[in-house]
Amino acid sequence: MTAFVLVSGPFTGGWIWRETARVLGEAGAEVHPLTLTGLGERHHPASSAIDLETHIEDVVRLVDQLDAPELVVVGHDYAIHPVLAAADRRPKRIGRIVHLDAGLPQDGDTALALVPDQEVRERLLRPDGPAEHGGRIPVPRPDEWQRWGSTAGLPAETLARLSRDAAPQPSGTLVQPLRLTGELAGLPRTCVLCTAPGDSGADSVGGMTIAMAESLVRTGLPQFRMLADPAVTFFELATGHWPMLSAPAELADVLLRAAAGEGHRITVDPDEQPSHLKPFVLDVPERPRERTGAVDLFLPDADGPQPAVVFVHGGPVPADTRPTPRDWPLYTGHARYAASQGVVGVTVDHGLHALTGYPRAAENIAAAIDLVRADPRVDGDRIALWFFSAGGLLAADWLAAPPSWLRCVAASYPVLAPPLGWRGVDARFRPVIAVRSAGELPIVLSRAGLESAEIAATVADFLFAAEGAGVRIEILDVSAGHHGFDAADHTDDSRRAVAAAHHAVRAHLRARQRSLGWWTGGGLSPGPVGPLDMCAARACRRL
Repeated sequence: MTAFVLVSGPFTGGWIWRETARVLGEAGAEVHPLTLTGLGERHHPASSAIDLETHIEDVVRLVDQLDAPELVVVGHDYAIHPVLAAADRRPKRIGRIVHLDAGLPQDGDTALALVPDQEVRERLLRPDGPAEHGGRIPVPRPDEWQRWGSTAGLPAETLARLSRDAAPQPSGTLVQPLRLTGELAGLPRTCVLCTAPGDSGADSVGGMTIAMAESLVRTGLPQFRMLADPAVTFFELATGHWPMLSAPAELADVLLRAAAGEGHRITVDPDEQPSHLKPFVLDVPERPRERTGAVDLFLPDADGPQPAVVFVHGGPVPADTRPTPRDWPLYTGHARYAASQGVVGVTVDHGLHALTGYPRAAENIAAAIDLVRADPRVDGDRIALWFFSAGGLLAADWLAAPPSWLRCVAASYPVLAPPLGWRGVDARFRPVIAVRSAGELPIVLSRAGLESAEIAATVADFLFAAEGAGVRIEILDVSAGHHGFDAADHTDDSRRAVAAAHHAVRAHLRARQRSLGWWTGGGLSPGPVGPLDMCAARACRRL
């Protein structure tokens, strides 16, 4: 007989599992819904002293009371934090951990980092924030639940019940770091992904998909490689963030299958080179490089100040990743190629380590640009910014208010709005909105034909918004290219597209006025080009 411990997310208690528990019980399972201290029917204790450790002890206490030799412990949303910590302390009692539409927090992470409600995050980050409202976060109103996750499948009366029966969340539970010793390494895990999108609007949140998880694994970054462990399985539920209310029977079926070891597994060749360490698609010579802090300059063979292009890497990238992005072959390759064409190439480590880190990364990019523009070898009035992958969100500031020295924005396989499931991204970073203010700023966009549907949708929305605002965009398509094609796909199409994009950016940098460019028919001379550049130039004229 399988025994389940069900731990619900913020504001809620054991009551939320009633229907799912009934179906599990009818299937012969032993079920133990848990209400954490200060929540649900246990909201009466003074909550100012309640923190994550309190809830860890709640889970450990229940695990110790049960006779079942192995338990399947389910953590929904925030609850995965106390669940993981409890499993770390009682690893021999746990048969499987289920992440129910929850993150994959590591040692030192706080639950606040994945709170999708931006207002709550900002308030709790203030010095006096955790003490507001007596150390509690007020229960969302019925029309506010979508700020905490997709409410797909929840009728109005259910949302009203959520607000009526929920309890304020003790703020200490969200700001206290998770501490793990590593004892839970190797425990089987299942990720149940709720895929239904939320309501339209910047504050709505939808779910991660298995396809998105697979694309993250293919990046080769260590924090995602764990998803390819044979002990990790995946299920999708086509519903919102509260499946125990919107699809209780379907959730019960998935939990039973998870306990039996079923589910999708992500496979990856352990000997395959991570995509971010693969060589650049163009064979370019070494160039002189100068390092100042987090900024590297690749210098051309030229006298006098030259235009520059700043390459903005994607992410998030864990802080302990080595080499850091500015030393990845992809970005050094782009920078060396730019320098070989008479343009100062700039790489920068901007420090995007989490989805909540975009504001800090934006500050670091702005500081890097100031440093570059102040260099006497750089023409500070002719700068281009080139964004890659999830670094595309950082283009928002520059599209919203383009400075006079910004001659061009380029983007390769960019993320231009937070995809479903990207909780914690500040609402300021929405290029799909900012592009409406771009005016005559030239934009060069390189797309991968085999891009994930979630990222491709953000690009489609961006182009639609640009068209509505009269913003012209030069588009380069690599029809058989994957995300990261300039390192992942060593094909003639990839090489032509990369060279064409550089050619377009270079032409805008050499223009006398920002409003002039190839698509205006200005007849500008891009300077000396080789055969590959001429072919690329013809390709780039396809608008």
